[in-house]
Amino acid sequence: MSTAIIINPISGGFRPAQARARAELAQQVADRARQPVEIFITEAIGHARELAAAAVRRGARLVVAWGGDGTINEVSSALAFGEVPLGIIPAGSGNGLARELGVHPSPERALVDALGAAPRPMDVGDVEGRLFVNLAGIGVDAFVASRFSLARRRGFLGYINITARALATYVPTTYRMTSAAGGCVTSRALLVTIANSAQFGNGARIAPGARVDDGLLDLVVVEERWRVATIVQLPRLFTGTADRIRGCTTQRIREVTIEADDPMTYHVDGEPVIGGTRVTARVHPGALKIAVR
Repeated sequence: MSTAIIINPISGGFRPAQARARAELAQQVADRARQPVEIFITEAIGHARELAAAAVRRGARLVVAWGGDGTINEVSSALAFGEVPLGIIPAGSGNGLARELGVHPSPERALVDALGAAPRPMDVGDVEGRLFVNLAGIGVDAFVASRFSLARRRGFLGYINITARALATYVPTTYRMTSAAGGCVTSRALLVTIANSAQFGNGARIAPGARVDDGLLDLVVVEERWRVATIVQLPRLFTGTADRIRGCTTQRIREVTIEADDPMTYHVDGEPVIGGTRVTARVHPGALKIAVR
């Protein structure tokens, strides 16, 4: 049984021409480990999901996603509810899930660890049938995700530039959120994050208490107060104290329904989706097997 390694050639701002270098490194690591591998390069959005599903059908023992959160989302969506585990080589703008799982930033070390790891269960989130493994969200982060998906300038600096402009101009919406844990709450919110993992990426932890294997999601709501005061408190994302941002509330949920007067744009692992005026998010406990050390 072989391992499938699926490489996104442009993740993290890299150029497509560098795909060969990534593929060669993957083959060298596999040869040293005496592990049979198949290596694939993605060509378009959705291709990683197709490649992962095909690898499962061929009997792969492990599928490794080399890319950012979007690539990991596609591969994990094909593997969820099955027996084939996911390995990760982080190469995105933020690498939120990889950082939270402690995946080594070196591609060589990350692949070695994935090839030798004992798989363990991990929760998967779901928004209207679209799976996510790190974060989903509505509000300013979904607005940023939609702009970033169209940006020519990728990578961390491009993301920061778009985020800064969004924080200055974004107009919040009033949401009605209903869950068994918190009842029905109405909030004019700058941000509504549904967290399986704790962080956006680059060490920014929006849900410090979130765990990927606790069978729950963390619903984090940052109400619109005085925007300048909120921006001033953003460094708390990097100190593990985001829950102390004024207007921030967190509750542990298994399911939540969110409603608004107008259609909502939301994101799943950074990929924007145009939804309706009502969306439901839920958790699937232990639905994915993850191979990390």
